[in-house]
Amino acid sequence: MKGFTKLTIFALLLTLTGCGSMWLTQSTPQSKVTDKTTAANASAASDSYLIQQGDDLLISVWKEKDLQGQVMVRPDGGISFPLAGEITAAGKTTEQLQKDLAAKLQKYVPDPVVTVMVKQSLGNRIYVVGKVNKPGEYPTSRTVDVMQALAMAGGPTPYASLNKIKILRRENGELKTIPFKYSRVEKGEDLQQNIVLQGGDVVVVP
Repeated sequence: MKGFTKLTIFALLLTLTGCGSMWLTQSTPQSKVTDKTTAANASAASDSYLIQQGDDLLISVWKEKDLQGQVMVRPDGGISFPLAGEITAAGKTTEQLQKDLAAKLQKYVPDPVVTVMVKQSLGNRIYVVGKVNKPGEYPTSRTVDVMQALAMAGGPTPYASLNKIKILRRENGELKTIPFKYSRVEKGEDLQQNIVLQGGDVVVVP
């Protein structure tokens, strides 16, 4: 009877061990998939940044020592690169600029592998002035909307005219005004007013 009990216990242990091995085998690929998904999401997030005027870029072409260097995006949004010539960089992601450069270099370099990195995000600066607690210039390497910009500036003062806030934006050499009613957005209304700011935008709080 004792022998039967030991044999039964041994069989149960073998069964449990087998189940544990199966669980580990099934779990490992899922973990790898999760890691890959996380890495992909991180890559996509970093690549969502739009290049701005004044940004410092590091550009290199694989196996081409003469085609690499640091380039600053000019005020007109363009850059100059050997063999590729003049090309617009501002308003593009690094991936888009890589593809544009590769297309231009294709004439001179077979299947060019181009890498573009933002060394310093100097161009993406926004300004908050007027009745806020910390007015000034705010460099940012991510997208920032109006409410976030106001928060970065310490929020409006008690004397601010919250429904007369304006965003000044220069497009094609012309300055335009975009109205912003703080109290409406604060209540969750007219949320389309809470636009994403562009480099050079000025938030004026009267």
